[in-house]
Amino acid sequence: MLTLWGRLNSHNVKKVAWFAQELGIAHVRHDMGGQFGMSPAYLKLNPNALVPTIEEDGLVLWESNAILRYMAARHGGARFWPADPAERARADKWMDWQFSFADAQRDAFLNLVRRPEAERDKAAIARSAENAGRMMQRVEDALTDADWLSGAAFGIGDIPMGVYAHTFFTLDFERPDLPNVRAWYERLKSRGAYAGTVMIPLT
Repeated sequence: MLTLWGRLNSHNVKKVAWFAQELGIAHVRHDMGGQFGMSPAYLKLNPNALVPTIEEDGLVLWESNAILRYMAARHGGARFWPADPAERARADKWMDWQFSFADAQRDAFLNLVRRPEAERDKAAIARSAENAGRMMQRVEDALTDADWLSGAAFGIGDIPMGVYAHTFFTLDFERPDLPNVRAWYERLKSRGAYAGTVMIPLT
């Protein structure tokens, strides 16, 4: 049994909860962080005071993308953790690139989701939306010749950006026309685990 700590309205927790369902891993999740606070016991597990954290068979692990790689290697088989290093790397690069995208989209997210309308910085929202749209063009280009960021089939490389894509298409800001990204997002939405875990209110 895998134990996951973290509130589900966290992008990074969504990644792990979604992937656990894709893999069919029996797990239990405990709300932690944000409005739920952090217990002293949790801070002993993760002294960074961040979510998520998992525990499985005595292994305690934090950092969301490290958790995804562990889950893929242990539970995903060749489907999610191919033996070919080049094939793994194709998906892996999008996992790390996602953090740059998150930085670009952060100001729009914080202003539109976490702040009352009267306190929002409209200039910061516009800059963030423009930066996020420009970066998402790279995803658009990558999806020109493939249905998935991981390659021919859905894989681990689609999970981090898949979470952020939902936010990108949900936030109330202007977006460029990105037909490949939109089609990829629609394919993600057809996955039950994505719809039930990622497509929840942003607040």
